[in-house]
Amino acid sequence: MTGVPASAAGGPSARRAAGTAAGGLSASGRTLAREARGTAPGASGGGPARRTAHGPGGAPAHGDETTTPATAPLDGLDTEDGTRPARGAKVVAAAVNQASVWNIANLLTMLRLLLVPAFVMLMLADGGYDPAWRSFAWAAFAVAMITDLFDGHLARTYDLVTDFGKIADPIADKAIMGAALICLSSLGDLPWWVTGIILGRELGITLLRFLVIRYGVIPASRGGKLKTLTQGIAVGMYVLALTGWLATLRWWVMAAAVVLTVATGLDYVKQAIVLRRQGIADRKAALEETEA
Repeated sequence: MTGVPASAAGGPSARRAAGTAAGGLSASGRTLAREARGTAPGASGGGPARRTAHGPGGAPAHGDETTTPATAPLDGLDTEDGTRPARGAKVVAAAVNQASVWNIANLLTMLRLLLVPAFVMLMLADGGYDPAWRSFAWAAFAVAMITDLFDGHLARTYDLVTDFGKIADPIADKAIMGAALICLSSLGDLPWWVTGIILGRELGITLLRFLVIRYGVIPASRGGKLKTLTQGIAVGMYVLALTGWLATLRWWVMAAAVVLTVATGLDYVKQAIVLRRQGIADRKAALEETEA
């Protein structure tokens, strides 16, 4: 039809023109508007322009070609290179950042758990008094103690902390120590009251931690770490078939371990009481502030 533009016939050009009219700005008008506001495309580092026209309720106007394209940064979704992350990228990134259960720290903990039955079999082999078997049992106990020193450090240093490690690590620690103490007492090498004090303290403090966890966490103290080291040395010396002055020395080391066990246990009880009182006071203050 003569004198009628192609856009009037309802073709693609017509739809684009209609979209432009609905947006309220022509291509040239939008360019002038951006220049007037100092927001020409690429003004902020050469990237695409932000939204410039909005419909009712803040929604982008239909047909406005200056709305942010898929590759432009969005508030709260920007990445370092200015591109919009794919749908679900945050969920995927969080899953990737979580440490795998099969990491070096957890593998050391699993090894320590496997060493518990191996230690018991070696300790009780041939009646439990053969020096050779006791030496093998000491080797298994020593490996377990050494891995205990490294797995926690590796997990914290290299961000390998997992739910499995939080549960399995203390179980492995107490399992190998408890197995050694019970074996020694059953063989008559260590008085049962010593085993009772050490195991009673360990179980009691573990229960105490769970009781006050709603108010906070009782941190491991230097005294507790020294207690663990002293216990390991003392029990290791009792596992070996020592005689003479070494047998006397191990008695004194075990005595020091028992003293540290009791002293640190009482210190943890004191910390738990203070933590509980502080937690109750904080909750009461927060409740009063809310009511006010």
